[in-house]
Amino acid sequence: MNVFDFDNTIYNGDSTADFYFFCLKRHKKILLLLPSLLFNFIKFYALHIGTKTGFKEKMYAFLKYCDIDKDVEDFWNTHICNIKPFYKKIRKDNDVIISASPEFLLKPLEKKLNFTVIASKVSKYNGKTEGENCYYEEKVKRFFEIYPKGEIDSFYSDSYSDTPLAKLAKSAYIVDSEKINKWDFSKIKKIRK
Repeated sequence: MNVFDFDNTIYNGDSTADFYFFCLKRHKKILLLLPSLLFNFIKFYALHIGTKTGFKEKMYAFLKYCDIDKDVEDFWNTHICNIKPFYKKIRKDNDVIISASPEFLLKPLEKKLNFTVIASKVSKYNGKTEGENCYYEEKVKRFFEIYPKGEIDSFYSDSYSDTPLAKLAKSAYIVDSEKINKWDFSKIKKIRK
């Protein structure tokens, strides 16, 4: 099977950020959370306090103002065009997508694009995480939970933070826009969980 990261790999952009701004246009009450979001952004990214999972929980607080099922459906009706052309050319029906994005956001694509989604388990109603953010080594753990004897033929990602998954693949590729290059295992990215 082939395994892919999602955001900036087969999707042009960050789907969670795109969904946030999509919802912000529809639900102005989300603006009330902006001071808290900025505070937590600075705390995590500038001051290096806390975890990525904790930061994401604070960010996902906006979900309480959404009509979530309708918003997700409408979002993909307008944003599915952001799936990159290279993926459309090489996709197979047994592809697996492993992403740190929330599962509720990516799951609707399983039927639309005929692949399997493994992603961060986040409550679509209040943004609370159910387990660890599906990132770095957590992606390997989650892969083997679903596919205990799974073998990865080719792996694609835009980030060297996915090196643990790349090491499992027979072939691994780094994606930069539409350019695909062999994975450079000498590149090490400092990881913050």
